[in-house]
Amino acid sequence: MRARRIGVLLVAGVLAAPSAYALDLVEAWRAAQEHDLEYSAARAAHEAGEARRVQGSALWRPSVSLTGTAGRMSSNTETTGAQFSAPGLGQSNGVAFNTSVNDGTSGSWAVSARQPLFSGERLAQSRQLALAADLADLQWAAARQALMMRTVERYFDVVLAEDSLRVLREQQGAVDRALEEAQERYRVGDSPITDTHEATARSQAIKAQVLAAETDLELKQVALADMTGLPPQSLHPKIPSEEAAVTQVAALDRWLDDAASGNPTLRMQAASVEVARQEAAKYRAISSPSLDLVAKAGRDRLSGSGDFGSASSTSSSGMIGVQLTVPVFTGGYRSAQHEEALGLAEKARAEEARSRQQIALQTRAAWLGLTVGASRVAALSAALESSRARLDATRLGHQVGDRTTLDLLNAQSDASSAELNLLQARMALLTERLRLAALAGVLDEPELQAVNARLQARNDRTNP
Repeated sequence: MRARRIGVLLVAGVLAAPSAYALDLVEAWRAAQEHDLEYSAARAAHEAGEARRVQGSALWRPSVSLTGTAGRMSSNTETTGAQFSAPGLGQSNGVAFNTSVNDGTSGSWAVSARQPLFSGERLAQSRQLALAADLADLQWAAARQALMMRTVERYFDVVLAEDSLRVLREQQGAVDRALEEAQERYRVGDSPITDTHEATARSQAIKAQVLAAETDLELKQVALADMTGLPPQSLHPKIPSEEAAVTQVAALDRWLDDAASGNPTLRMQAASVEVARQEAAKYRAISSPSLDLVAKAGRDRLSGSGDFGSASSTSSSGMIGVQLTVPVFTGGYRSAQHEEALGLAEKARAEEARSRQQIALQTRAAWLGLTVGASRVAALSAALESSRARLDATRLGHQVGDRTTLDLLNAQSDASSAELNLLQARMALLTERLRLAALAGVLDEPELQAVNARLQARNDRTNP
């Protein structure tokens, strides 16, 4: 309920905020918890999974059933060759008894109770249900981490789309200015017509790229809005700061150990293996007998008229005792089920081993991306400075006639690409940090807050 109130207040605050709202990453995550449909489905699955724990306990509790019937019934009985004896009447042989009720009134009731005492199959089933509940908890934890990663990815998708559009618009302005300058120079005979053609071609190409970038930004904003429930056009995520680089990372062996023990997918696989083992245990020969404490009480009554006049019969019964059930022969069905369950258990073990290999490889890739990423960011920062210096020199050379308009446009394009590459590298570095934590099963809101602290608003930039 508290998280829901936070989401409602967040939406209300955004609606009342100005159009250039700097969306916080943690705010986006909290809003996504209330609006993401995939996460809602995972929440419902988790609630359903909790009921399996109760089902497992209920298998060993007493069960009571009550039955009752009422209706019309006919009954005819004939007995011959009976022996009859009664005090004072002596004994008679060859006695016949005939009773008859035609379309009489029939009623009966019965109460039965059963308390399981021993059952290998029931024991395995109860363990399966408990494991299924544990599996639901693990799936819920995995869904929470998955939502966090999806939020981060969509958040950074909007960041990159906004910066791509901003850079393209800056390029468009620079190209338009270069086109005007080339046309003026051509008019006064200071430059060839080729400069004008080159600037015109680049201007039209940039216009097409701007239109595509505007469409891409709108789609990325809608995707983030669908996840968070926030108005798409008013959201402008923060960008990675210059301090986004991670300087220290724990050793790879430690991360591999953490992933092997804490990764949600591996823990779910291990639970699935145990569920498969219990399924096989249900059909073992030792699990087939069952012993129950049973109790029954009932009464049957039939009354009406028959061939010999009015008649009625009433019978009551009650018992308490133990019942042993041992399957003797099932035509091979039970043994076939056991063989099938053994095969599925072996499949589950193989899938777990494969998942361990995959998770280890993913952990290694995320660790390398994180450790190498800081150096990559530093290199791209130096490349951006060099591209800007080259652009300044080319612009000066173009003014004095040593560089062509095409040289200037290429330098502008290279500087813009270097800026976007640096932004992508910084976002990738932060994403790899969270992905590594997710692989180890330790991704939580404090981790997200640590990444959020390395973001900054676009205070010095114009939002597209």
